[in-house]
Amino acid sequence: MTKKLAIVGGGPAALMVYKQLVGSDQKLSVDIFEASETLGSGMPYSPSGAGTEHVTNVSADELPDLLKPLEDWVKALPETTLERFAIRREDFHEKKILPRLLFGQYLTSQFNQAIDQRPTDKIDTRVHYKTAVTDIRDNLATEKVTVITADGAFEFDCVIICSGHHWPAEREGKIPGYFDSPYPPAKLATHFNHEIVVRGSSLTAVDAIRTTSRHNGVFKWEGSRLTFSVNDNSPDYRIAMHSRHGLLPCIRVHLEEPHAAGNTHLSPEGIEENIRANDGFLELDYLFENGFKLPLKESDPAFYQSIKSMNMETFVDAMMKSREAIDPFTLFKKEYVEAEKSIEHERPVYWKEMLSALSFAMNYPAKYLSAEDMLRLRKHLMPLISVVIAFMPQGSCEELMALHDAGKLELISDGDGGEAEIFDDKKIIYRYKDESGKEITVECKTFIDCTGQKHLPLDQFPFKGLVEGGTVSHARLKFKSAARAKKLMAAGEKGIEELDGEYYLRVSGAAISDNFQVVQTDGNLSSRVYLMAVPYMGGLNPDYSGLDFCEHASGLIVSHIVQFAVG
Repeated sequence: MTKKLAIVGGGPAALMVYKQLVGSDQKLSVDIFEASETLGSGMPYSPSGAGTEHVTNVSADELPDLLKPLEDWVKALPETTLERFAIRREDFHEKKILPRLLFGQYLTSQFNQAIDQRPTDKIDTRVHYKTAVTDIRDNLATEKVTVITADGAFEFDCVIICSGHHWPAEREGKIPGYFDSPYPPAKLATHFNHEIVVRGSSLTAVDAIRTTSRHNGVFKWEGSRLTFSVNDNSPDYRIAMHSRHGLLPCIRVHLEEPHAAGNTHLSPEGIEENIRANDGFLELDYLFENGFKLPLKESDPAFYQSIKSMNMETFVDAMMKSREAIDPFTLFKKEYVEAEKSIEHERPVYWKEMLSALSFAMNYPAKYLSAEDMLRLRKHLMPLISVVIAFMPQGSCEELMALHDAGKLELISDGDGGEAEIFDDKKIIYRYKDESGKEITVECKTFIDCTGQKHLPLDQFPFKGLVEGGTVSHARLKFKSAARAKKLMAAGEKGIEELDGEYYLRVSGAAISDNFQVVQTDGNLSSRVYLMAVPYMGGLNPDYSGLDFCEHASGLIVSHIVQFAVG
């Protein structure tokens, strides 16, 4: 009997799922529900998340295998397309990055090609374009899942939720000048003759800066130096970028192993053994020692000698302090030169590459961390990871340096973080403390929250039928020590709760299994609903992002469906 599967969302994650389904050698009926007019591009690589000014932060050789290599696809494009995106056919190679909109076209082509070349005797496929899914319901009695759209209800044996990024508009549209995110970027493609306050210094902030700068000034090369000058009608345009640590992302370097999955030194067997040896908990210190430090003993002995006696906290503290001690743009320019040499001489920066590999490797088993270790991870290691593995493209670096040199970009450290407050007259006040602890308030004509995709709580899960029916449940991590949990509760730590005498830390989103099945409120795993949506799984997958992650997760999901749900 042919099993009926639904994929909710048709972006990059759905592409990876569909590719795995086609290769599964199973007889399946697949319905894909996509809210837009195209498959593959999703939010990041379509006008919803990118303009012509935005570029990827990965190159062709860092991508999972698709039907046609990116380099071959680009070189076969019509000249008009290459001209539109300022690409010279003879200059493009696998180490080059692409404009995000063009990369979105590539993903669309790969999705369409996968559908066209599928074995039609085994994979029956229907694509529902411009069809938003409004709800999903799981029927225990019939053992079916119902996908609800404006066109009606559709029944399936299994559903894989690949609904992608979500940027809730809480104040945007209600408060003039307030933007909950820089997406879609077209809303920022306008005249700003004043200071723009940007919260965050991640690649999301870079997106906002690339858009607003192009509509308020001009970049021009003068010899080997990129310069920026404002338009005549935007003399007061400038960006005040606020960051908790006052740091800019690290810059793209040469990667010895472009695929993070291929560079991990953490074996599944080792992780399982550590969990067994520690009463069901995975130790964060084990991940740090074996997934980061020890591999450096061989690849970068000198660096290993300098950190071998450090624990995770000591290492992170040393790295952050060394970065914070230098003016951020002085450090940025220094690292830009180092990154250029790394790429030119194909010389890796091993500790950065290993940190990226550690982030990939620890993501999936993070659900086995104790609550204590998850708090350590969030407080210490994740801030460093977010800075180091962003790998900002060189073109973006050059533009930020040009803006700074022109006096149009400033990076301000917020210490423990700033907050935007809205007053009765809809005035936006950004409040933060400077490095001396003095409270500073800034009135904002324009405020853009660029802190990136937030890990959203289950309260904001879009498919209420699954929540109300108990098919999905809150993600939680158990404390090893009740005494520690009580002490943290007394100190005001949020999200700690007691259940049947045990203490747990409630983290963002839904609980999921190793195979991305949702965990029901009764504690059982759903055999019909799989979750692969970034905003709603971040609590148990703290660094879930990128096509490498999508490929790995989709492989786990489809293998499980084929073995258990379909078999």
